Amino acid sequence: MADDLAGAKYTGRDPVHSGELTQAEIERGQASPSYALRMQRAPISVSRTKGPRYTPVSKRQDKPDGIAWILRNHPEISDAQIGKLIGTTRNTIAAIRDRSHWNISNINPKDPVTLGLCSQRELDGLVAKAAKRAGIEEDQGARDLRLGTDRDALIEELRAERDAQIKASSAAAQEAEAQAWLEARRAEGRSDS
Repeated sequence: MADDLAGAKYTGRDPVHSGELTQAEIERGQASPSYALRMQRAPISVSRTKGPRYTPVSKRQDKPDGIAWILRNHPEISDAQIGKLIGTTRNTIAAIRDRSHWNISNINPKDPVTLGLCSQRELDGLVAKAAKRAGIEEDQGARDLRLGTDRDALIEELRAERDAQIKASSAAAQEAEAQAWLEARRAEGRSDS
């Protein structure tokens, strides 16, 4: 992520750490611009112990943002399910829903997966379960289309990052060349006098 975006509330995402891509796959994509990246399938059985999970102090302030995102994008999910997924109380969820939370002015809805509050597999499973209970059916074509657009978006994001790095290195090289030329001109001016 570029340095100028770091302070603008953008959250970086690592496709290797999240299990979407392997480093070898990214290197193949960098070697050949025409190569289409292939997302890897994560194992289906991910075991996690039941009960409350520990949330580091640095991520506790992100919980209301994740709750707001779920409430906005998936209203079919019940408060109890949100509480289990993110690890919060129903009172907090209700306060965010009716906008009476003490810090509501600073809450910006953000994807809980990006914030590291839950895994994508847990969120997808919960959304599918809630949609099934609510009678909302997603056909296989729509699911494949969504995965395709996610893949395309990831590829586009990686290409944009690569282009930004190329531009930054090119600008740095031009700056260094201009600095060397200026130093040479100063040296010539001092030796002439």
